[in-house]
Amino acid sequence: MSYVENNLVAGETLRYQTRHHWIVLLVPLLVSLLLGVLGLGLLVESITSKAGRSPGSAGTGIGAGGMAIVALILLLAAAGTLAYGIAKRNATEMAVTTKRVLIKTGLASRRTLDLMLSRVESIGVEETVAGRMLGYGTVIVRGTGGTPEAFVLIAHPQEFRRAVQEQTGRE
Repeated sequence: MSYVENNLVAGETLRYQTRHHWIVLLVPLLVSLLLGVLGLGLLVESITSKAGRSPGSAGTGIGAGGMAIVALILLLAAAGTLAYGIAKRNATEMAVTTKRVLIKTGLASRRTLDLMLSRVESIGVEETVAGRMLGYGTVIVRGTGGTPEAFVLIAHPQEFRRAVQEQTGRE
């Protein structure tokens, strides 16, 4: 169950929910692919060098066993990098309920913003050209008397703003 669903108060209904856009997985995916390809290459090389070595021949370098260990470390690093990216993406939640705007970010440490709809002064959206084409942007929430809070690489920022506007219009 998500942070937002766990923190709904009595009589409050979830109206809209979003999180980071998939684009935040691009760098972890590329790093994972690089590490994975290197790891697989080393693993294949270690297997072929073990199979092709004649008994009693002297090896050079780290040997097939050492290559296999390095290959496994690279493959584990690739899997860990991708898992971290996915966990970090899922650690950001943004929601609009019938009473509040809820935002939670952070993996190990948590940062939350719970803002009553009546206290929302403005919701700004900034989108680059790529963001408009792919559906991500920065959402800037400003509460009355507060400083603006910017949340970057959020999926469907215009829909989030529209959901807040619809709920503030019902009050």
